[in-house]
Amino acid sequence: MDLRALPAAASWTHRGARAGFEVLFAAPGRLRGRTAAREDDSTWFVGYDITVGADWATEAVKAVNSTVTGDHEVVLTRSAADRWVVDGVARPDLDGCRDVDFESSAVTNTLPVHRLPFVPGAALDVPAAFVRADDLTVLRLEQRYTLTSSDEQRHVFHYESATFDFACELVFDASGLVLDYPGIATRDR
Repeated sequence: MDLRALPAAASWTHRGARAGFEVLFAAPGRLRGRTAAREDDSTWFVGYDITVGADWATEAVKAVNSTVTGDHEVVLTRSAADRWVVDGVARPDLDGCRDVDFESSAVTNTLPVHRLPFVPGAALDVPAAFVRADDLTVLRLEQRYTLTSSDEQRHVFHYESATFDFACELVFDASGLVLDYPGIATRDR
């Protein structure tokens, strides 16, 4: 599966689980984005700055959020041995994760899509350090991606998360950014 370079900017409208809007600014080795949304009785803003290596594995993350209770920040780093530190504290429960995944974002699904050599029909388990939107709590997310179809314009994956008992078909564009995340977000630019 060949992927084109990410565009310098992209955006999504969030609908379904939440109502909101997300923007991404991409540069080699760096993804910066912001999501403002309302979900159930919560309203929040989450900003992220993700540094990735040449292999697209997450190296460092800084995230901020604002809610009615105030502003919060979290900093994550991943070592070459796939060990994570969250706000200066070792997190062995995240060992083996190579990606970060934000509850607030449709963007972070691009990390494993860029990083792994997917073969149509073969499922790959891709655990991630998952960052909650409302309080930036970090937990381990068990997830699986299966490439179901791919051509020059789009790539379709069956996505499953055992952590949240959730499954859907994720449609990505030629650059590996989500076009449609059912019940979450749709790309509009």
